Amino acid sequence: MEIQSISKETLDFLKELENNNNRDWFEAHKPTFKMHESAVKQFYANVQENLNVHDEIEKMKMFRIYRDVRFSKDKTPYKSHFAGSFSRLGAHLRGGYYLRIKPGETFAAVGFWEPNKEDLFRIRKEFEMDASDFRSVIGKKSLKSIWGEIQGDGVKTAPKGFDKEHPDIDLIKRKQFIFVRNFSDKEVLDESFLEEVNKSFKAIRPFFDIMSDILTTNLNGESLLD
Repeated sequence: MEIQSISKETLDFLKELENNNNRDWFEAHKPTFKMHESAVKQFYANVQENLNVHDEIEKMKMFRIYRDVRFSKDKTPYKSHFAGSFSRLGAHLRGGYYLRIKPGETFAAVGFWEPNKEDLFRIRKEFEMDASDFRSVIGKKSLKSIWGEIQGDGVKTAPKGFDKEHPDIDLIKRKQFIFVRNFSDKEVLDESFLEEVNKSFKAIRPFFDIMSDILTTNLNGESLLD
């Protein structure tokens, strides 16, 4: 069964959950939650099926509704959204896709949230040597018209060992390399939502391609893969 969009009833349930974020209310409405969760899982499965037409997905993960409150000041026990991620296949395909469904705050995100120390250093060394190809990719109209500008946290000054006057220091300082596209509730409810998500994910492929190329080669362009 292909689900093209998220139902208004699902968004309404998430709004109710946000306004009644306690165990008693949730337990009383758990059958309703399970119904909406099942429908959203099917939608995410459809997203994965579409992704596999133009990419290779290793796994899809739906995140649990229960919050880990151990180290949080916010002790509300449940998330008021559904979310899932899609990991690309194998060491040669880097990056990942993410989709969150929340009334008024639905978004898709792609890229590299927390590159490990080695990957981050490799990316920075690439930009130090030559960032022109990367800038060309992220500056293409076909990508920017959907995703806008690259986002993510960075360090305040030049990382250790890098020149703070380098012409590409704005890229070198980055710790994250992500793009985000927001969706209105109207877009989420529209029958074209599934296709819009897929179109967005397909448009980011050149970014994934160049990042995968960087992360699977040394500075001489030689493959690091067996």
